[in-house]
Amino acid sequence: MSNKTLNVDAKLYDYLLTVSVREPSVLAELREETARLPNAGMQISPEQGALMQLLVEVMGARQCLEVGVFTGYSSTAVALSLPADGRLVACDVSVEFTDVARRYWRRAGVEERIDLRLGPALGTLDALLESGRAGTFDFAFIDADKDNYFNYYERCLKLLRPGGLLAVDNVLWEGNVVNPADDRSSTRAIRALNEVIRADTRVTISLVPIGDGLFLVRKR
Repeated sequence: MSNKTLNVDAKLYDYLLTVSVREPSVLAELREETARLPNAGMQISPEQGALMQLLVEVMGARQCLEVGVFTGYSSTAVALSLPADGRLVACDVSVEFTDVARRYWRRAGVEERIDLRLGPALGTLDALLESGRAGTFDFAFIDADKDNYFNYYERCLKLLRPGGLLAVDNVLWEGNVVNPADDRSSTRAIRALNEVIRADTRVTISLVPIGDGLFLVRKR
């Protein structure tokens, strides 16, 4: 038994993956391809992908939203957990990275479930709100530029239905949230959002120390 989260060394981490992550070959291959890129650190971990899949399945989610696609690991994982008529609106600005994602969406057989919106995510989210999509999404995932995290958070909350779930990535920021010497704007933005979420009476919350920290936020 333990009264706090365990420190996970490399041996224990490998065991964790072995017993708990049923990673399809298409996701493993995507992860391996992404690992060769200079921006590989932007990739979510396989155990986080497995958790998100479980959450989507438990919720019976049909309408999902993603802010920040990168090469498509999280969107592929979520789309694989959606029913055939489920849909994921995926927001990103990079053609280069989302071209990789598109290849793997096709290979995974989920391309028809994903609606890629290329362009600044705030514009896409505002357009969804203006088109009457407020309160219609079951699940949302934020993993994009940190300086806009608060803006993404507020818009995603409006787009979620009551009982919907929002997952916010990188909220521990490799431990830099507690590093007083780190005064980068991205670090300040994450600290500020963490405090906003902690005090937000509109939601129920749990910060899960998985990957780089995942804040789970359920809209009341």
